[in-house]
Amino acid sequence: MGKIKMSEQDIINALCVYTAEKKKVSPSEVEMELMFDDEYGFSAESHVLGRKQIFITANIIEAIRLWVDTEMGVDPFAARIELVLDDHEGIIALVE
Repeated sequence: MGKIKMSEQDIINALCVYTAEKKKVSPSEVEMELMFDDEYGFSAESHVLGRKQIFITANIIEAIRLWVDTEMGVDPFAARIELVLDDHEGIIALVE
């Protein structure tokens, strides 16, 4: 597998699917926002059924691994995943 660049929307989709699976709801019921802070790094905030949850970088990587497995058919644990804050594209993930 070569290097794959996941867009910010792909990462959000991965987090929605991941959250929906954990909460036993449809991905369309999940609202997600990606964030970056110089002190804390990457995070995401979800809203499901009126409840808020914060995801740290490790949770985001776990969601991307699920996405890589189910959507791309790639061994998720053989993939190297790096989150990057891009000036033009926002938060992206490089999967290698």
